[in-house]
Amino acid sequence: MGTCWPFKLMVMVGFLAVSIISFQSANADPQTTLVNKGCSQYNASNTGNFFSNLNATLADLRNQLSNKHFATAQQARSSDPVYAMVQCRDYLSTADCVSCYNTAVSQIRNCSAANGARVIYDGCFLRYESTTFYDQTTVQGNSQICSNQTAPQPANFQTEAETLLQELKLATPRINGFFAATKRQLSNGGDTVYALAQCAETVSPSGCQDCLTVADGNIQGCLPNTDGRAFDAGCFMRYSATPFFADNQTTNINPYLGGGGSNKKKAIIGGVVGGVGLLLIIFALLLGYLLYRKPKKAQRGDILGATELQGPVTYSYKVLKSATNDFSEENKLGEGGFGEVYKGTLRNGSVVAVKKLNIRSGRAKAEFESEVRLISNVHHRNLVRLLGCANKGAELLLVYEYMANGSLDRFLYGEKRGFLSWKQRSNIILGTARGLAYLHEQYHVCIIHRDIKSSNILLDDDFLPKIADFGLAKLLPDDQSHLSTRFAGTLGYTAPEYAVHGHLSEKVDTYSFGIVALEVISGRRSNDMTVEPISEYLLEKAWKLYETDSHIQLVDETMDPNDYNVAEVKKFIEVALICTQSQPSERPTMTEVLIMLSSDQSIEQRRPSNSTISSDRRFFRDTLTSLTDTTSSNSNATASFTEFTGR
Repeated sequence: MGTCWPFKLMVMVGFLAVSIISFQSANADPQTTLVNKGCSQYNASNTGNFFSNLNATLADLRNQLSNKHFATAQQARSSDPVYAMVQCRDYLSTADCVSCYNTAVSQIRNCSAANGARVIYDGCFLRYESTTFYDQTTVQGNSQICSNQTAPQPANFQTEAETLLQELKLATPRINGFFAATKRQLSNGGDTVYALAQCAETVSPSGCQDCLTVADGNIQGCLPNTDGRAFDAGCFMRYSATPFFADNQTTNINPYLGGGGSNKKKAIIGGVVGGVGLLLIIFALLLGYLLYRKPKKAQRGDILGATELQGPVTYSYKVLKSATNDFSEENKLGEGGFGEVYKGTLRNGSVVAVKKLNIRSGRAKAEFESEVRLISNVHHRNLVRLLGCANKGAELLLVYEYMANGSLDRFLYGEKRGFLSWKQRSNIILGTARGLAYLHEQYHVCIIHRDIKSSNILLDDDFLPKIADFGLAKLLPDDQSHLSTRFAGTLGYTAPEYAVHGHLSEKVDTYSFGIVALEVISGRRSNDMTVEPISEYLLEKAWKLYETDSHIQLVDETMDPNDYNVAEVKKFIEVALICTQSQPSERPTMTEVLIMLSSDQSIEQRRPSNSTISSDRRFFRDTLTSLTDTTSSNSNATASFTEFTGR
């Protein structure tokens, strides 16, 4: 008996292990039904570096999935960086999450050396890019996938599904981790609706809300079919008449709906339904069904649009000519050193801004495609997005997103002067700093704008800033610019070392940013002269007021004094002056600028000395006066550059 017991024990343990494995296998479901996939049409420049970075990034993601369902990783130490993200649905087990990820890796490797790719399954999402994208939420190309089967009780099913999806849209951004899965039984006690919403953990709550709002609008187009999925850059929604998560994986979303439990909501809904009447309900449902079904969006393209994964869209000259009404004067938005800009309406109804580049050099034309590709891969909420281009024939055209509020200068000293509050002005200064910090330090190559000015900062519908024309200076010949033969910039904004000696560094943009910040605060144009009490440029005036600790007098007189905090405004002025010191080494980086502006801490240690102030003011006046004299015949020198405006 003693010799037989270990054998029996081994048999029992082995049987138990096999049973457990068999049970897990029977219940394992990594949910690898393919929802969407896409590969960039551009390949990495150095495949050796790229595959090394990609392999390391994917391995890092897999290691992180051993104890969580969301991970990011990056390898950015070479010419072909890789930024990646993976996200599993929270109801998956760790084993199923890893299994779904492994399937996604196998699928995404079919993109070979493409410098961007993504794959979306029911159970997980995997994406990599050559630039960071972790804060992206909703972009052009979001869409939905719908089943072809209508629910048995279409009107009832649609009503409950719509309510459930609306509640998920409201609750999910308020839940830690941005995930919620819930279900609801139809009011007549029949079928059940299962639904989930999830956002990337790296986005903000407001970004999650924005993304789910778009996703909800898309997925509603699937109703009253039995299944629907909506996807975007930063979120995912799904509903189904069939359960796709266990009952013990549901989320109680009632505490996140802003007051009142489900009973209260049902009572309100019941009262409304009873008051409206059955005939009105049927009419509303039919009308809603027709409206939602009509604008099917499944054909809008991939998840992230052409500028994210497939590079810039190549438009035909004929299409852009038609969109701008043959580049008519009525459609002309403005004219700057790089060319004329026109408002265009594409055949799908999208409104864009079309820039006709004023470039004649053979080198620029030869490098046009590669430079446009570089610019189109730059994505940040404070940078104007390049959508596409046309380079056939003599014309070189760029297509940008359209900004209806136009350029910042209109709101500072143009026809819209006095419109902006201090809160809006401070957001503009901070947003511009964020955009420049990204160009200088967060993109995989350093992009120096060279021409930061108020007319090159555009405002979106919420009056948040977007920097325009970044990257275009590289298309100019090294010894030529659109303003003079010495520098590619604008009088009054350009740093002395660049304007006079041609010394270029990212500190040139820092200087220009300081000037723009002073314009935003004061409502004065940088190169205008005041006549009382003495003739002074804006920067001279700012330095002089600072010397006597009276720089609060620089504030735009159109602003209500009760609208701003004096200490905050003075700090913003002081940071702007630090940015305009004559020695580039004394100017902060844009990341440092952003920290100084955002922090509550004192900037006492960064304040310039009196000797620096004096030399700065004198150097600025001499430089600007000299440049004004030598370019007085150039009408572009002081011309307002109002591109992409909605006038």
